Amino acid sequence: MIEQCSKADVDRAIELPAGKFELGSLDYYPEETPVKKVSIEPFSIDSTEVTNAHFAKFIEATGYVTRAERGLDETVAPDIPDELRVPGSLIFEPPDVLAGSSPLTWWRFVEGANWRHPNGPDSTIEGREMYPVVHIAIEDAQAYAAWAGRRLPTEAEWEYAAQFNAKYEGTPDANYWQGIFPVSNSGADGYLGLAPVGCFEPTGAGLFDLVGNVWELTSSTYYPTHDSEQFKVRYKDGFDPNSPNVPVVVIKGGSYLCAENYCARYRPESRQPQDKFLSSSHVGFRTVGDL
Repeated sequence: MIEQCSKADVDRAIELPAGKFELGSLDYYPEETPVKKVSIEPFSIDSTEVTNAHFAKFIEATGYVTRAERGLDETVAPDIPDELRVPGSLIFEPPDVLAGSSPLTWWRFVEGANWRHPNGPDSTIEGREMYPVVHIAIEDAQAYAAWAGRRLPTEAEWEYAAQFNAKYEGTPDANYWQGIFPVSNSGADGYLGLAPVGCFEPTGAGLFDLVGNVWELTSSTYYPTHDSEQFKVRYKDGFDPNSPNVPVVVIKGGSYLCAENYCARYRPESRQPQDKFLSSSHVGFRTVGDL
């Protein structure tokens, strides 16, 4: 049986007018600063994250093979260890609280994990066609977008589209972690992991799941603040303080693993770096088109 929600038209694109807004925030994390006034041209944006069903149509039409299914050859990201070069992807693994753990142990590279097998080689997406596709690298998302005659949003476009979201306080109205991360998730929002797209109320513009569920890839290179000029000269492929030699892009919106006590990035202004080559179980995407 296919798990799905009835709130969203998963094939709809929402047209947004040109406008000006303030990118960033002074209230949370330093990478969200400084606040900058940005002008946006009109564009359309998918009402939901790209689903497994959407991505399967692309694969059927093109025969495309994702980065997680191919693995990494030695010409790609030379600093990545050999054990991460085999076909596979990163999966969140709840820690053994009694044994103690650190954030470095919360993620495990699983050989054979990919968009078809999101929890490892023995898992399947059967019945999960309306879930957001995950284990997608930036090149995979760009290939899908090009096939669909669209592209990935810039960070500014994504945040502009999300500006009508609430701050997600009180009753859960997005898929994020309720409880003390990573120890206890009450599931008060109805989900302990990923949710099908469109299960929560849309924004004022009619967009679903911009905040929570999965982080969403953008086409923007990541630098540690919005004042990026000082970094562009030295780091042309972006800069991740934890992996300074790995090219990174901006991801937006937080995921089902964001909690009030840890991450707290289930907000439109939130941003993080994402390796261009490695994929994971909590990163997906949506596409945009020029008007």
